Amino acid sequence: MESPFDPRSVLFAKHAQHLVLVHFPIGLCLTSTIFEVLGKWRSNAALISASYYNQLSAAIASLPVIVTGLLAWRFQLEGATRKGNLLLHLIFGVTTSFLMWSVVALYRRTETKWVRIRYFAQVLTAICVSITGHLGGFVSGLIGGS
Repeated sequence: MESPFDPRSVLFAKHAQHLVLVHFPIGLCLTSTIFEVLGKWRSNAALISASYYNQLSAAIASLPVIVTGLLAWRFQLEGATRKGNLLLHLIFGVTTSFLMWSVVALYRRTETKWVRIRYFAQVLTAICVSITGHLGGFVSGLIGGS
């Protein structure tokens, strides 16, 4: 039996990297949304700034998650047909990453209408990241047993 602490089992597992990395953009994005809501509610620039840096970190972290997700599909799922929950997970994952980057870009706009759009986009991104994670649980067999 292979040791769970053997570097080869960590680095060359068929899909372990995706399951580990995915938690970073999820946590950062949801934390960013909380900071955004609290910052808007309390008119606190420091919370809005924290929201920006969390969202930027989430957007950056989403890129290796997409790459490792595609690798997991290719190697762990052996290139299974992209349909059902797998297809939905892929679509929501890419959409969520796009939304994260869009929110980051919206922080550069300070006009009131753009701040409202950013606030809406931030909440939409949090909803999408939650749906993506939920679908990922089904795909990986952690939910619903497969």
